[in-house]
Amino acid sequence: MAQAEFTHVPVMLEEAVEALQVRAEGTYLDGTLGRGGHARQVLARLGEGGRLLLMDRDPVAIEVAQRMFAADPRVRIRQASFAGMAQWQEVKGGLDGVLLDLGVSSPQLDDATRGFSFQAEGPLDMRMDPGSGSSAAEWLAAASESEIADVLWRFGEERLSRRIARAIVERRMQQALQTTTQLAELVARTIGFRERHKHPATRTFQALRIHLNNELGELEAGLAAATENLKPGGRLVVISFHSLEDRLVKRFMRGQDSQPRSQRNRPPAEAKPAPLEVIGKRFASDAELDANPRSRSAVMRVAEKRP
Repeated sequence: MAQAEFTHVPVMLEEAVEALQVRAEGTYLDGTLGRGGHARQVLARLGEGGRLLLMDRDPVAIEVAQRMFAADPRVRIRQASFAGMAQWQEVKGGLDGVLLDLGVSSPQLDDATRGFSFQAEGPLDMRMDPGSGSSAAEWLAAASESEIADVLWRFGEERLSRRIARAIVERRMQQALQTTTQLAELVARTIGFRERHKHPATRTFQALRIHLNNELGELEAGLAAATENLKPGGRLVVISFHSLEDRLVKRFMRGQDSQPRSQRNRPPAEAKPAPLEVIGKRFASDAELDANPRSRSAVMRVAEKRP
């Protein structure tokens, strides 16, 4: 099966597009294009003067987007991380809305050749953009035991990170880890099945993916860039799928919706207006949870740029 044939059911589709409050002549950026589910709905609400800017690190997503959207004069497409949106000339005029649907997409998980999933045999890769950076196999072959343990703890919240790291280092002295199932089986043998309905390697795979793609660093930079480039009244809509992402988004939005505290024994600094107003958060509906189990951990947070 070709990569482009893998499908993706966008999470909280109607809720996210409604939260953007799309105006017919506005300019909107979808920073995590995926397979274009959210983008199609935004485009359907734009008039002739509207603009839709699409970004994704994944070259396969960009290939699909070129087939789906390139003929529409309202659409511009760029292969890049949303963290660098401010460097795109199309953004310079300001944005009326930014949508970020975080994490790994269903096509990336379902395509074993991408190496994101422990459920099928594939190369141990995990890169959003396979053309840049180190694969998981390359990183695990070179990283120290303490580095591996630190990544598993910080980005996977894996309590047995040291035990897993030790097992990885011992294994690579005999034979390099090259496939997803090799790593998944090693983790399972090392720590056993501790949680119902969760594979032992879940946290390890999550941690490696987040680290290799610098997902939290990219998210922090992207949130700042979106806030800077939103027009007054523009909306920032972020859908996250695990606690590390959601905590970062929550802290950022709250931090942008409050005034800095005055420091003791110092004259009060001139207060600058907080750039964002937090609108709120939502979860997937019961109907969506039944239809799409991958939506069960989704949290959508919305903020608006103040005048």
